[in-house]
Amino acid sequence: MDKGVAAAKPYGSEIDLRKLRILVELDRRGTVSAVAAALHLTPSAVSQQLAGLAKELGVPLTEPVGRRLRLTGAAKVVLRHAEEIFGSIDRLHRALAEHCGGERGEVSVSGFGTTLSPLILPAAGILKRRLPELRTTLAEVDPPVSFELLELGRTDVVIAVESPAAPALDSRFDKRPLMTEVFDVALPEEHPLAQAPSLTLGELADEAWIFATVGMCQEIPLAACAAAGFTPQATHVIGDWDATFAAVRQGLGICLVPRLARRSSQPGVTVRRFDDAPWRRVFAAVRPGSGSVPQIEAVLEALSEAARAAESELEGSPRP
Repeated sequence: MDKGVAAAKPYGSEIDLRKLRILVELDRRGTVSAVAAALHLTPSAVSQQLAGLAKELGVPLTEPVGRRLRLTGAAKVVLRHAEEIFGSIDRLHRALAEHCGGERGEVSVSGFGTTLSPLILPAAGILKRRLPELRTTLAEVDPPVSFELLELGRTDVVIAVESPAAPALDSRFDKRPLMTEVFDVALPEEHPLAQAPSLTLGELADEAWIFATVGMCQEIPLAACAAAGFTPQATHVIGDWDATFAAVRQGLGICLVPRLARRSSQPGVTVRRFDDAPWRRVFAAVRPGSGSVPQIEAVLEALSEAARAAESELEGSPRP
C-alpha cells in the first residue's frame, strides 16, 4: 500500500474516464507538459485532472521527483485495469454499431486542407445520400495533431499522406490506401519552359523556388531536388496555396504542387507534369480493428469512391 493512504475508496465510487485517459497519457508520454501539448490543455489543467482522479480513487497516483512526476505503485495498478476499461468501451461501441447495421450513429473524419474539397466533402455527400441517418462530422486538422486525436478517440478516421521520403505510418493504426498523388510544377505562364514539349526537374535547378512552410509539401520537393542533383534556391516560404499560386503568377518563383492542390491554381499560372515527378500516397487511418465497424467501413468506402473520382479527374498517374 502506498504511504499516507489507509485504503482506497469503496467499490462503486465513480471514476471520470476523461481523467483516467489523462493518467494513461502521462504513462505513455512521461511528462505533464507532453500530455498537455497532446490534449491541447494547460499543464496546470492536466495536474488538476490527475489530482481529481487521485481523490476519486482515494490513492496517490503521482509523486514528485525533481521537477517531474513519477507514477506510484497504485497508479500502475490503475493503468493495468484502464486498458481493460477502454477496451471494453471500444467493444461496446462496436457492438452498438453492428446492432445498428451501419445505418445510424456518428463518425468523425479529420483531414488536412487539400483533401477537403476533392476527397472528404464528396465522401460526406455520398454518405448523406446513401445513409442519411449516419451523421458524419468533419474537421480540418493537420498531422500529427490528427493522429493524436485518433489515438485519444476524439476522431475516428484520419486522412494523411506518406512518401518514400517520409517515415512509415505508426503501427498503432490501421490504414487503407486511397490514391497516389503526383507533384506537378507550377510556372508563370510566360516562363520559357511553360510550353516545353518535355521537362525534367534538373532543368529547373537555377530557378527561384517557393516552398511550403513545413511538412511533406516542403520535404518531398527538397528530397526530389536532391535526387535530381541540386539544392534549390528557396526564395520564398509560404503556407497557403492561394498565396503560393499568386506568387508564381507574379513571377516570384516556381514550386512543386501536390495534384490535389491544383484547384487553387490561378490565371497566369501554368501547372504541368514533368518526367521525374515525386509522389506521395494518400491514405485513411483508423484505430486497430475499427475498420470493420459498419459505420466506419461505410465512411472508408465512400472515401475510396471519392478518391477514385478525384484521381480520374486529376489524371492521376498509376502507382509507381
